[in-house]
Amino acid sequence: MKPVKVGLLGLGTVGTGVVRIVEGNQEHLSSQVGSPIVIERIAVKNSEKARDIVVDPSKLTTDPWEVINDPEIDVIVEVMGGINGTKDYILQALDHGKHIVTANKDLMALYGSEILAKAQEKQCDVFYEASVAGGIPIIRTLIEGFSSDRIVKIMGIVNGTTNYILTKMSQEGASYNDVLKEAQDLGYAESDPTSDVEGLDAARKMAILGTLGFRTNVELQDVSVKGISGVSKEDIAFAKRLGYEMKLLGIAECQNEEFNISVQPTMIRAGHPIASVNGVFNAVYVYGEAVGETMFYGAGAGAMPTATSIVADLVAVIKNLKLGVNGLKQIVPYKTKKLKSDEDIYFKNFLLLHVDDKAGVLAKITQVFAEYDVSLDSVVQQANPHNPDAEIIIVTHNASKASMNKVLRHFENLNVIRRIKSHYRVEG
Repeated sequence: MKPVKVGLLGLGTVGTGVVRIVEGNQEHLSSQVGSPIVIERIAVKNSEKARDIVVDPSKLTTDPWEVINDPEIDVIVEVMGGINGTKDYILQALDHGKHIVTANKDLMALYGSEILAKAQEKQCDVFYEASVAGGIPIIRTLIEGFSSDRIVKIMGIVNGTTNYILTKMSQEGASYNDVLKEAQDLGYAESDPTSDVEGLDAARKMAILGTLGFRTNVELQDVSVKGISGVSKEDIAFAKRLGYEMKLLGIAECQNEEFNISVQPTMIRAGHPIASVNGVFNAVYVYGEAVGETMFYGAGAGAMPTATSIVADLVAVIKNLKLGVNGLKQIVPYKTKKLKSDEDIYFKNFLLLHVDDKAGVLAKITQVFAEYDVSLDSVVQQANPHNPDAEIIIVTHNASKASMNKVLRHFENLNVIRRIKSHYRVEG
């Protein structure tokens, strides 16, 4: 049996995991695809670097173009990361008729539509399961499992770093800065954690999920983003008191062919399945018109979970290769993009206000809500021995984003309100 030859771009943590799985599970993989799978060439930054896996030195190169241009290679597996140079490698590989497996969420979020269009033109596969939620097969599920249904909502924890931080803050009452430092020491957070904690990583993943779920071209700038750096342990304590957990949620909703996507710290009802997803784990909740509610849970990162998704994609490419159907399963967006206006985006809100501690304050505040047609679910006024101002906790019923923005702007100029301490979306 003629082997299928694979070129690997990158031999870091995930690339090493790919090599381990391909070489360690060769009999199992070969039985599925009908031929051996051989990693023929590997592009690395430093060919002399000591590694914790034995690789034939003759297979290593520091020039990715040697891998891209090798006529013997059928499939390129890209795990090197980066955007601009990597995009050039992938487009050139597609021009050479090579199939692509990538874990690059940044690349697919920014240039996925261009890459998939090129793949369709060249009748090549581009699979990217590992770009979202690590070892959870959510992309294949959206493409194949929901092919007969219409998805109306996708809600998920798609960043393990922020989930770890919020979990520790919730369970231990620790401060954001203390837990962030711990996450960095453990390797869960980068030395520059901006992409994770400010929601950018999650936004890229939600752009990918939104594109697949709603079959329209969702761009990164279509995603409203707010990170967790402003979440205090007091906010989480208030949430728990009201029966909620705080999570950084990506939320994509579509009604009447119009959609909105956001990433933001969200208070989710403690009884909701996503509320119990803790630590570095990910979960994606999908609502279909026909199937109803489904949830997918698992490891969102790590060498072996991510490598598992990559090799699963590799197997799918090779099966298509044997059947001669490569390039026929690409999901190229076909619906016109229609973003919801703020008047059509509805959700519940949590507000914590620091106000003057005197009679009549609550009446003035509720009057503002009434003026902008926002009804209230609950209102709690309390004194705080650590705060000379009174504190008012408000949870609204579903209100339009436009109406809530008007309320917040009005509050900024209302003389009885000292400070809008916190404002969060409420789900579940």
